[in-house]
Amino acid sequence: MSVLVVGTVAFDSIETPFGSAERILGGSASYFALGASFFAPVRIVGVIGEDFPQDYIDLFNQRNIDIEGIQREKGDTFHWRGRYHEDINLRDTIELHLNVLAGFEPKLPERYRDAEYVFLGNIDPLMQMKVLDQLRRMKLVVCDTMDHWIRESQAELKKVLRRIEILVVNDSEARLLSGYDNIVKAARAILKMGPKMVLIKRGEYGVLQFSDSSVFATPAYPLEEVFDPTGAGDSFAGGLMGHLARSGDSSQGGLRRAIVYGSVVASFTVEDFGVKRLTDVSLGEIEERY
Repeated sequence: MSVLVVGTVAFDSIETPFGSAERILGGSASYFALGASFFAPVRIVGVIGEDFPQDYIDLFNQRNIDIEGIQREKGDTFHWRGRYHEDINLRDTIELHLNVLAGFEPKLPERYRDAEYVFLGNIDPLMQMKVLDQLRRMKLVVCDTMDHWIRESQAELKKVLRRIEILVVNDSEARLLSGYDNIVKAARAILKMGPKMVLIKRGEYGVLQFSDSSVFATPAYPLEEVFDPTGAGDSFAGGLMGHLARSGDSSQGGLRRAIVYGSVVASFTVEDFGVKRLTDVSLGEIEERY
């Protein structure tokens, strides 16, 4: 069973206390697709510019990632520049150039429209709705969002929330969306907005899963060094959904196993800059860490 992701394919320029990297492969769809591709075939929808290198296209092809849904447009690829603090959980956006993403209208190839496992990456909720309108037989839709959309497009975001099964946010986003400081109250309030489950990412402290009937907490895999947290949340979602597509098990136990797989994939992501670790780790190493 394949997984569909709609999100950004981008260049990231990153500074952390451990070093820096310039214009490397980034974007929510890239991290998600590479994370999910260990477990299941992936279809990717996004937009790139004329400056996007063939090497990165080749990487997607090597990993059984179907790129028919990537549109190449005139102009430059979306570019984000960020700097992390000594506390690696804190970062500043230094530059953000939307470039070709500014006018992006996600168009799903006809054969993508029967996708059952769908991840809506961190993009404008209006775009997320346009994707949902093109799908015919969704089984599980997982959505990510961020503080910008919660502040600027909350009405549209709430329409999306009524059409999905799982929302993935970090703790500050959960507080902002719900209006509650207490994370349990925040999760309960978000569940009333429509999703059947909320996954709250807490960085090095792991993930909390809330549904109407249960709460499940899983720790992050303990690492001595975190080099670059960029993309950890998207590769977490990739591992989670890739495993669900592979297993077909969406029972409570199956979802909890998938959350642990997601955490494992994210733990490899942060061990090096960008997607580098996701390109050289093996499924065997992921299973061992799981």
